[in-house]
Order: sequence, then C-alpha cells, then structure tokens
Amino acid sequence: MTPIRIEAGCDIGCAQRSSPLDALETRMLLMHALGLTRVQLITESERRLSADEAQRFTALLQRRVAGEPIAYIVGQREFFGLPFLVTKDVLIPRPETELLVELALERAPQGGRILDLGTGSGAIAIALAHARADLQVSAVDVSRAALEVAQQNAAHNLAGRGNAIRLLHSDWYRGLQAGERFELIVANPPYIVAGDTHLSRGDLRFEPIGALTDHADGLSALRTIVNGAAAHLMPGGWLLMEHGYDQAAAVRELLIAQGYQEVQSWQDLAGIERATGGMLPRAGHRG
Repeated sequence: MTPIRIEAGCDIGCAQRSSPLDALETRMLLMHALGLTRVQLITESERRLSADEAQRFTALLQRRVAGEPIAYIVGQREFFGLPFLVTKDVLIPRPETELLVELALERAPQGGRILDLGTGSGAIAIALAHARADLQVSAVDVSRAALEVAQQNAAHNLAGRGNAIRLLHSDWYRGLQAGERFELIVANPPYIVAGDTHLSRGDLRFEPIGALTDHADGLSALRTIVNGAAAHLMPGGWLLMEHGYDQAAAVRELLIAQGYQEVQSWQDLAGIERATGGMLPRAGHRG
C-alpha cells in the first residue's frame, strides 16, 4: 500500500485531490480534521493546511483506508434526521433501522408507553421521543458503556423538548419492575449467526461483537424477546423487531407460536424483509 501523506502548505483543493478515498468520504474527513462546514470547505478551497492540520487529515485518511468506519472516525452518524454520537461501544445506526421507528410511530397510541430493548446509542428510542413528545419511552441495555452514549445522545437531541427517555441497565426484561407494561416494544437485537463471514468484513469488524451476533443461530435473542414480551405488553400492544435478511419467516413463526395476531413482516428500501411484528391479543380474543 502506498503511504498516504498530505503535505503542509497544500491547499484544501489539493488535499481533496490527493486523497485515495471517494469525494464524499474525503469531504467528511477533511471537515472533521479542519473543523469546517461543507460550505466553508468550498469557499475556503485555497486555504493552505498548517503542519498540524495536514498531519491530522493524513491520520484520518490512514484510519479509513485501514477499514475503520467513517462514523467511528468522526464520532457521529445521522439517524432519522438527528445527529448521534457513536463510539466503539455501540453499533453504528443504519438507515434500514429507520423502518422500525416508522412502524412504531404508526402503532403507538397517544401518550403510549414504549420499551426499546438493547438500545445501544439510543437511536430508536430517541428518534421516537423526538418525533412524538407525548410518548413515554424507556430504553434498556446490558452495556453500561452503551447507556452512557445513549444518555449523551438523549441530552443533546431532546434538550428543551420537555420529554426525556428513561434509561435502564438491564439484560432484556430482567431490570424491569414486575408487572410493568407497555403499549409497544421495539428491539434491534444481535441476530447474525455465529461464524458468519460478514463479521470479519467491512464495518462489522470494528463494531461491538455482542451487539451483532448472539454467538448461536442468530435467533436466540429474538426468541428471548418474543417469549418474554407478553408479560410486559398491554393487551392489544405491539412487538416489533428488526432481524436478518433471511429470518423473517422464522420470526413470524415465533410470534404465531406465542399467540400473536396480525403477524407480518415489512420490507426496507432495498426490498428486504427487515422487520417483523405482531399484536398481543386483547382479553378474550386469543386465537
């Protein structure tokens, strides 16, 4: 691999042309290295980089060329129109997960209580609370480090809105109060099968392994969520889960076996069945 070196005195335009990355990633890293907006990057294209700036930009380029995700390098990723702090303690929020937020917003009643299982960066829970100030959102995670990231994201994105999410340290449902119930439960659990080759490729190499795979058949976390949801859902409440590209049928079977109604799967923008859910029967309506 040819060593990357951006020389001091090189102007912004020169630095962009010298990058081995595509234009978008180059702009993102240059903006981060120089503390400039995209507009400033254009209007100050002839500005020359100091030695420190050239060194910072070179270091960022080297990290990206080595495969590190852009989101971890710049420490941020947008999700549902909001900026989220991301660290190596949490998964990088992905566009396909926005489907789960949209489905939840469609089904959440006015003033409804929502539980987000395995919240990570807090992206789903915070997006819901930001979109609907009437909702009472609780979010749990087994990782205290992830909860710290979620807390920072909640403080930033919900500041001044008059509502906040409740964050709990919990292994799925274990940290909840006995009998505590919600109108809707959402979850994006680890669902990649142990040993899947994708775990050793691309961005996944850098993300927390425990948030990606259940170290089993990819369905164990989903089974735990489905099996325990009835004790924490109100009758008529919905359980919505994200899962792998080939797991929709299996997840539907899990829900049907537990007596859920209106069980269905929904496709993401790529046409992949990415989310599945069902409604807990109302009293006297179990099929």
